Amino acid sequence: MIHYITSTGVGNAWVGNELMTLADHGVAFRLHSLHKPAATFFKSDRVAEIAEQTHFIYPISKGRVITSLMLAPFLFPGYFFPALWNSLFGRKESFKVRLKSFLHFCVACAWARSLRKQPVSHIHSQWINSCGTVGMYAAWLLNKPFSFTGHAADLFRERCALKDKIARAQFIVCISSFHRDFYIAEGADPDKLIIAYCGIDTSKFSPSHDERDSGDRDAGLQVPVRLISSARLVEKKGFDYLISACRYLDDKGILFDCVIAGDGPLLNQLEYQILRQKLNARVALTGRPLLQEDIPEFMRRGDIYCLPCVWANDGDVDGLPQMLMEAMACGVPVISTRLVGIPDLVEDGETGLLAEPNNAEDLAEKIEQLINDKSLHSKLSRQGREKVVSQFDLKNCLEPLLEKFRQSLAKHNAKGAGQ
Repeated sequence: MIHYITSTGVGNAWVGNELMTLADHGVAFRLHSLHKPAATFFKSDRVAEIAEQTHFIYPISKGRVITSLMLAPFLFPGYFFPALWNSLFGRKESFKVRLKSFLHFCVACAWARSLRKQPVSHIHSQWINSCGTVGMYAAWLLNKPFSFTGHAADLFRERCALKDKIARAQFIVCISSFHRDFYIAEGADPDKLIIAYCGIDTSKFSPSHDERDSGDRDAGLQVPVRLISSARLVEKKGFDYLISACRYLDDKGILFDCVIAGDGPLLNQLEYQILRQKLNARVALTGRPLLQEDIPEFMRRGDIYCLPCVWANDGDVDGLPQMLMEAMACGVPVISTRLVGIPDLVEDGETGLLAEPNNAEDLAEKIEQLINDKSLHSKLSRQGREKVVSQFDLKNCLEPLLEKFRQSLAKHNAKGAGQ
């Protein structure tokens, strides 16, 4: 069985999507999570079942951790002391990270102790921050293969003992070519690296066949271009640049409206920006997150989808936003920025448009270009969808990871049959 560990279970949409794909391909797994999620973004009964069966590591009592730490040398002979030594003296980014690594090693002792009577073929960490530390040490203690998928904040803002994890991993999942180059620069063996995009189930997304506002257009009336965007309202999404770009468009007399779906800590700040820039008649925030099942309908309401990602001041960044794939799968042309893995999906002028990060004026120019050039709009709509269907469909893009898991399961079963 593949044992997954993550930070907040199916509180991240990608975890639910990936695990449903594993189930569809007959890969046995169990999900473990450090914490319970504050919310989930599915209506699906399948995801609800995964959530219900998730094992949550926290909260954990000090007594259980101390007891497990005392028993671990006897439960995991030959592995306890090398793993302990690594937690204390391995390659760490700071003293704080070294302290956290030791504490997470202690938690890993408790978790590994609970897994001793379970069938464990492989431990895989989705994200490589704290949950990856617990996953790495538990796999070490159990003498099981370990792998991970790194995304964005876990590799930059929340990086911890990354070089140790790269060295211990049997394989590493790269969600873009940027990530592959990044791991190589950090010392990874290229033969350990596989690219498996965080894709989507394209069968759930399709273009709208309705001619929106056709009555108004037939009557010769001007119809506003519908700009849409969606994500958690945090700095790395670049929504303040989108709002400023809308100011440029309005100053030029371009007829448009813009809807940004999502909630988050910047809601009040962005609402104030809209009022300050006198855009309340043009730009609206829904203040509510989109459930996965409601995304196709939201996308089909738009003419252009825009997500101008940036590097946040705290080091956070998007790896390869799934929302861009979902818009493209619905035939909506997208505009994003040249950042991290986005160019793997959005090829400038071919499957979408790319603006420079942190540049509202360049973003506005790209939006205006797409509004004025109908042939480009049609081209990006068609080729964007083709790109997602051919390279980012879950049936295809996860195959490298599924094959690795099948190999781990086969080795585990062969070893068990030989005993």
